[in-house]
Amino acid sequence: MHVEWWYWIVLGFVLIGAELVVPSFTIIWFGLGAVMVGAVFALWRGFPLAGQLCLWTVASVSFTILWFKYLKPKSATGAGQAKESIVGETGMMIQGVATPFERGTVKFPVSLLGADEWRCYADTPLQTGDRVRVLDIQGQILKVAKL
Repeated sequence: MHVEWWYWIVLGFVLIGAELVVPSFTIIWFGLGAVMVGAVFALWRGFPLAGQLCLWTVASVSFTILWFKYLKPKSATGAGQAKESIVGETGMMIQGVATPFERGTVKFPVSLLGADEWRCYADTPLQTGDRVRVLDIQGQILKVAKL
C-alpha cells in the first residue's frame, strides 16, 4: 500500500472535524497526531509506514496525556466541588453567633456557589462585623472561625 503524506493531513483534519460531531475532546489529539505525521512525512519522503504508525500513536497518546494532565483548564467556578471551592474563603458576619448551637449569617464579597450570604455556626461566639474563614461545609451550613 502506497501512502502519500497528504493522506495523513486529510486524516488529521477529518479527525479534528469529527471532534465537532463527537465532542469527547480526545479525537482532536489523534487528528493533531495525524497532521504531525503528515508534516514529518512531507519533509522525509522515505519515512516507512511502520514509523508513521508508531509516530502517530506516540504523538496522539502524548497529546492526550499532556492535555488531561497539564493543560486542561481548571474549573473556574468550582461547580460540582462545593467543599473545595468554599473552604478557606473569608467573609464578614452580618448576624453574630452567641453559642455553638446558634446559627448566624456570613456575607462574602463575591458570590460563592450562587449565594453571597450563608448560614453558619462556630465553636466560639462571633459578633456582627467579625471577619471569619470557612472551615467546613455541612449541607447548606458553613462552619466558620474568627480571623
